[in-house]
Amino acid sequence: MSNPPVKAASLFDHLLELRDRLLRSVLAVLIVFCSLVYFAQDIYQYVAQPLLSVMPEGSQMIATDVASPFFAPFKLTLVLSLFIAMPFVLYQIWSFVAPGLYNNEKRLVAPLMFGSTLLFYGGIAFAYFLVFPVVFAFFTSVAPEGVVIATDISSYLDFILKLFFAFGLAFEIPIAIILMCWTGITTPDSLREKRAYVVVGAFVIGMLLTPPDIISQTMLAVPMLILFEVGIIIASFYHKEDEDESIDVKENLND
Repeated sequence: MSNPPVKAASLFDHLLELRDRLLRSVLAVLIVFCSLVYFAQDIYQYVAQPLLSVMPEGSQMIATDVASPFFAPFKLTLVLSLFIAMPFVLYQIWSFVAPGLYNNEKRLVAPLMFGSTLLFYGGIAFAYFLVFPVVFAFFTSVAPEGVVIATDISSYLDFILKLFFAFGLAFEIPIAIILMCWTGITTPDSLREKRAYVVVGAFVIGMLLTPPDIISQTMLAVPMLILFEVGIIIASFYHKEDEDESIDVKENLND
């Protein structure tokens, strides 16, 4: 008769811990945001530089909404705060789930969480430093004669955030491949056999996640294909280790 109260108390303790870790994560984002909000205008100016640097001389960005000059930098700073605080947020997630994992799962999940953060940051950096200059230079160069380029700051923010998330998520391909192979959904050899379909799929995804121009689509699809190959190579090591562990377990049982 005493078992149900123990289980209820255990579940309640887990819920309390989950609440505490969520509050810590939100607090971390707010602390970073409060530290950056004073520089919100400078941050937006820096993010807008790839477009401003290729706009025709004498043209500038505009705000078509009354509150846009305030809300656009505010929104960008909030998203940036979430990006910066992401390692701490992932640590809170790891601390919550780690006690319920086996040792072999901990050896896999911990580096994957760290690697996924670096890859997401890498996707954002790739978009800002390599993709944006090429894409914006192309867009401004094909404007019809007599058309004044004056991009709205809110529209620009929505556009770059979409690309940031697209490239950040696309760079997570190695993590997804490792997880699929580790859980037994597929194998590295099976993925190699489907390489032709992956090439087509990468360009389709690039078409859906980027603006309707071949440059940005290609600049997303090519890194996805490279990361696909990297993911297969890394997953092969994990897959081999799992097979070796299974063989050792069977041998121990036979003994």
